[in-house]
Amino acid sequence: MSSSVFPSPLADPTPQSPVIRAAYRARAAAADLAPLPRAVKDDALRAIADALEVRTKEIVEANAEDARRAREAGTSEAIIDRLTLTPERVRAIASDVRDVAALPDPVGEVVRGATLPNGMDLRQVRVPLGVIGIIYEARPNVTVDAAALCLKSGNAVLLRGSSSAYTSNEALVTVVRDAVGGAGLPADAVQLVPGESRESVRELMRARGMVDVLIPRGGASLINTVVEESTVPVIETGTGNCHVYVDADADLDMAVEILVNSKTQRPSVCNAAESLLIHQDIAERFLPRALAALAEAGVTVHGDERVVELAGEAGGGATVVPATVEDWETEYLSYDIAVAIVDSLEAAVAHIRLWSSGHTEAIVTSSQAAARRFTRLVDATTVAVNASTRFTDGGQFGFGAEIGISTQKLHARGPMGLPELTSTKYVVTGDGHVR
Repeated sequence: MSSSVFPSPLADPTPQSPVIRAAYRARAAAADLAPLPRAVKDDALRAIADALEVRTKEIVEANAEDARRAREAGTSEAIIDRLTLTPERVRAIASDVRDVAALPDPVGEVVRGATLPNGMDLRQVRVPLGVIGIIYEARPNVTVDAAALCLKSGNAVLLRGSSSAYTSNEALVTVVRDAVGGAGLPADAVQLVPGESRESVRELMRARGMVDVLIPRGGASLINTVVEESTVPVIETGTGNCHVYVDADADLDMAVEILVNSKTQRPSVCNAAESLLIHQDIAERFLPRALAALAEAGVTVHGDERVVELAGEAGGGATVVPATVEDWETEYLSYDIAVAIVDSLEAAVAHIRLWSSGHTEAIVTSSQAAARRFTRLVDATTVAVNASTRFTDGGQFGFGAEIGISTQKLHARGPMGLPELTSTKYVVTGDGHVR
């Protein structure tokens, strides 16, 4: 591998912290990684997948130490399940890496081009972002997913997972780095940010000029902290206060199915529905059916006054409690849902505009006019018509994989696949042209 144009942190006369030194090494690795052809990167990814399977035992043993500490600390079983790696889960992670290797390489793609009136050739081409920092919570699978996506798109990555998964992440990064180095790529293209303290996170967030972009993945508290305190540009992966609006012209059988899938198929993720809005014209017919279906799934309903009143008349066994203002803005990530009856489609849109996190909003309707109006008026990364909110996902969209779901409006919005991990540059080719 050719030497980088970036200075080595070891030669820097100014004492640097371990985090800053890691960032310097990542920057040097990124310069070497950027021009590599797809075949070299894909070989490295396949080497990572093979290494994960060969070294599954040491990965699972390291993970067991994290799980043991989590139980001793009284961590909930739901969080421990997200933390835990089994041999089957490691094999699934390896399979995901092979899937990334099979995806098209965005680097070098011509976004647009033209021959200018003066005869010069102009092309806008995709290039890697450079050094990407990922700050995430207790999901060690993200460690490998992020490394694979960043490598495929020609970026170096600095991984800062939660301290609760540090031993697991350390083992995974060791395996990945060994495979990457053995395949001829700079091992420093994948690094675990040194340290388990909050100070290491703060240093990463302030490494402007060495880290090109940060991507936080986790709950609202983590995301808000990174967005508000970072001097490094942030791609904000958002929380999901997603709504399902059942219109006056909805097919009620379809609406029940979409509602239940949106809420209960996997309630702990950002594209699960957290609010249900029902048009008043169908409330008396639809609400009892919705309550019965939600009750069967074990969902607690937080209803407005009209919902509470109708629920009392309808019965159905659902647990219905009065909603507070906080319920409309809450990302429950649990078997809870806020429910309101609205006077019109416009009232539903107004409610969504007030409380939505801009992630995914769905309408169930047989009216094409209503669907068109809803999609025009609602501002979100994804607007679903007669489909579950759970489809907002890179894999479901056919992107193959995603680094997260961005709820911001600059550069990337919605599920972020490989193209969203690139920027562009213009290549101008002349023949002695001067201005």
